[in-house]
Amino acid sequence: MLANELAPLADLLDPGAYPHPVDQVEGLITHISQIFLAGDYAYKLKRPVSLGFVDFSTLGRRRFYCEEELRLNRRLAPQLYLDVVPVVRVRNQVRMNVEGEVIDYALRMRRFEQRLLLSQHPLNESLVDRLAERVARFHSSLSPAPPDTPYGDPSAVLAPMLDNFPPLRSALAVCEGQEAEVKRCLQRLQRLERWTRKRFAFLRPVIEQRRRDGFIRECHGDMHRGNIVVLDEQPLIFDCLEFNPSLRWIDTMSEVAFLTMDLAESGASSFSRRLLNRYLEVSGDYAGLRLLRFYQVYRALVRAKVSAIQLMQAQPSQAIETGRPSPPSGSPPLDADAPSPAPRCSSGLSVRAALFHYLALAKTCTGRHRPKLFITHGLSGSGKTWIGNLLREHLPIIQIRSDIERKRLCGVAPQSRPSAQQVAQLYTADVNERTYARLLALARELIEAGFSVLVDATFLQRRQRARFRALAQTLNCPHRILVMQAPMHLLRERISARSLVGADASDADIDVLSLQIANHEPLTEAEHPMAVFLNSEAPMQIEAVLAHVAGDPGKRAPGIASLSTASHAAS
Repeated sequence: MLANELAPLADLLDPGAYPHPVDQVEGLITHISQIFLAGDYAYKLKRPVSLGFVDFSTLGRRRFYCEEELRLNRRLAPQLYLDVVPVVRVRNQVRMNVEGEVIDYALRMRRFEQRLLLSQHPLNESLVDRLAERVARFHSSLSPAPPDTPYGDPSAVLAPMLDNFPPLRSALAVCEGQEAEVKRCLQRLQRLERWTRKRFAFLRPVIEQRRRDGFIRECHGDMHRGNIVVLDEQPLIFDCLEFNPSLRWIDTMSEVAFLTMDLAESGASSFSRRLLNRYLEVSGDYAGLRLLRFYQVYRALVRAKVSAIQLMQAQPSQAIETGRPSPPSGSPPLDADAPSPAPRCSSGLSVRAALFHYLALAKTCTGRHRPKLFITHGLSGSGKTWIGNLLREHLPIIQIRSDIERKRLCGVAPQSRPSAQQVAQLYTADVNERTYARLLALARELIEAGFSVLVDATFLQRRQRARFRALAQTLNCPHRILVMQAPMHLLRERISARSLVGADASDADIDVLSLQIANHEPLTEAEHPMAVFLNSEAPMQIEAVLAHVAGDPGKRAPGIASLSTASHAAS
């Protein structure tokens, strides 16, 4: 099929087929697209395929979906997406974006170097934070699905999940060799289908509530590292899923599930956890976590299905040929009768290995652990937020910050510096009570959903701590109090430095610190067995911190790694 499909378009590998300077053309092919890299631009065409979940079989459909792709992607990457141009025949030659008989359409994009893809770009904390914030703000900008549409209906959620299984079975049936591994995969697939149906039945009321609450929105639909480019240290998310609106009008948490699953799959589990926590801080959508693992399993199976389709097509998702007069070494020939290299996926695995890999990953995503409840205890500047940030990147923990939730309750942006009038509103006794009530409700919700929680607040009052201890007893989960300590001069230095930087959600100043000292109620004798004492003045290795937190409570740890006055002046 590939030779017949590409034969009319072979002329597009000629640099002369374009109305702008081109030295060499590189052609790429995926299971549903053809891409021609020519000069400063990339031209993306729809392959004339009909695969059930996508139908590009007619010229009219291909034009419509090119225009849809332009509309959708300009929401997140307007710098990259330019216009839709015709592919024409002129005197028996195919040319791009000139006058002539239109035979197809192409989406024209600005070209970028492949090394800038997030799948190849080194990750760092600030980049992951910017990505999380960009996704959260994108989701908040979207309108909920109209109630008279089927989007987000439980049956519409389940259908694409079940659609994953037939092509996966078909692909496994044609795998030759490794019979034992294939058998294990078939058994795993059967268990995953049973798990999907069982979890769907359990979560159906949550899915229905999410629809009523307006979390079904016109999302990106295919948000993973291979569809994110880093330009000027800013993540641009491209290649929105345009061909099937039901796969795009989804729960926003399904999108977060895909991205966090993909980061974890790459070995960047700490960044995956960081992205999830930062997304939740910005969006406040902690309720969506009940569906996170359910959607992560689905997304892993989607990646497995893509590998299955590629395996069945027996075509690689890599270069099909690069321009004239001579292709670069390693490029497979355009002639479909010539031997092709073993199909490979974007991660570098062979397509068959990727199929096995993502099935194993889906199984891993079904796992659960016994949740734990951590609360912090300490004055402003003692390192409570820093220890929370540390733990959430090394352990599967959701951190909830009182500074952020307090402002959210009062309609104040988390990172903004409140006015004097807002400060007076934020720190009343009533708002303080409401803040701790919200923290308690969120902790309960997350623990019941199977997540460990770290509640980042001063917890200076015994009655505040007692409510969380009672919650842990009610839910039968382990409970720890992380007692953060530092000398008074260091607390003052950190608070002053934090105020100068103005980049943290905390508004505590020296006056607030004095008030905290006056109202501080130390741990009771009954609380000491649950306490882990951490002195943030002296450095200590991360492994030691984790050992103290995960080990026996009631012991004192000498310090925390590299908690400097300038960079870790969080409360």
